[in-house]
Amino acid sequence: MLHGYLKSNLRGPNTMHKRLYSGRLIVLSMLLMIGGSVLAAETYTLVIREHRFEPAELEVPAGQKIKLVVKNEDPTPEEFESHSLKREKIIPGKSQITLSIGPLDPGTYDFFGEFHEETAKGRIIAK
Repeated sequence: MLHGYLKSNLRGPNTMHKRLYSGRLIVLSMLLMIGGSVLAAETYTLVIREHRFEPAELEVPAGQKIKLVVKNEDPTPEEFESHSLKREKIIPGKSQITLSIGPLDPGTYDFFGEFHEETAKGRIIAK
């Protein structure tokens, strides 16, 4: 059985190697296409300063994945929380996190800092 396989697949020099190489190229191309869509996600930044999000309103494209970097410049921790985005993440003082979000339908998505709800508020508007 193996002899028949080898005989049918080794018709020319390096035929088996060519097929393996071709298969690897197809897999690599697929990975690059998938990875390319992830890499193409635009990055947006929110800064927490004096227990407030800056900017308080962030406009992003609807229908696309985005990366949201949240930088906490305060010495104390804060939490990025959004019921509509289904995200909840603590950002220690003087650090940052990155969230992958979307693709979002057109609309408004509120978020807040649970540790300072009276001042740490904002919204993402997907258009």
